[in-house]
Amino acid sequence: MSKEIIKIEDITRDFTMGAERVRALRGISFTINEGEFVTIMGSSGSGKSTLLNILGCLDQPTSGLYEIDGIKVKNLSRNELATIRNEKIGFIFQSYNLLARTSALENVELPLIYNSKISTEERRERAIKALKMVGLEDRMDHTPSQLSGGQQQRVAIARSLVNNPVMILADEATGNLDTRTAYEIMSIFQDLNEQGITIAFVTHEEDIATFSSRTIVLKDGNIIQDYKNENVQSAEEELAKLPKENH
Repeated sequence: MSKEIIKIEDITRDFTMGAERVRALRGISFTINEGEFVTIMGSSGSGKSTLLNILGCLDQPTSGLYEIDGIKVKNLSRNELATIRNEKIGFIFQSYNLLARTSALENVELPLIYNSKISTEERRERAIKALKMVGLEDRMDHTPSQLSGGQQQRVAIARSLVNNPVMILADEATGNLDTRTAYEIMSIFQDLNEQGITIAFVTHEEDIATFSSRTIVLKDGNIIQDYKNENVQSAEEELAKLPKENH
């Protein structure tokens, strides 16, 4: 029996907009086990951003239970939530969120700077290892402006790995990328997942979901589908089918 990394039970999230109460999530339940690669799909307004914020401990549900790696999130203090975000979750965003004037290596080291248990040497070693995992060891000294969009997203992926999180949480991580680069990035996610890393990938792009092993579809704050993907596409193979670029 593989370990539950995420457990969501009957979660609701209400927002007050003026005099109106808007229910963004309407009592949803699911679990994500260690080693799963799950895409969370839904159009704008489906509740997926709200769910992402709850999964990432950036927001609390109005009611219901959320556990990550066996920890109940409900009554944690701000500091405890920050610790979970820093130690349990690797975040990847659509806009990369890299520091402009610092090298790829320094960007990847960032999450470890606040971890007093880790020496400067170990921090550097871990960052180099993470950059190697995404194939960027020859670009470590480059700043974001010297890197392509796909390379910047790889730096962001490396940064998300450096804390050895229990789960990677990606928010539209291929949203700003062309098809070829998106498939390259998905190929990295598939490699990481094969190494046992648990991934929750929020997207509205259906072709991206074909690269994951399970898809959860949200609509109007409800889960309308939750299915295993019987025919997982290989991003590397799909990449090979794309017409070659002329330089």
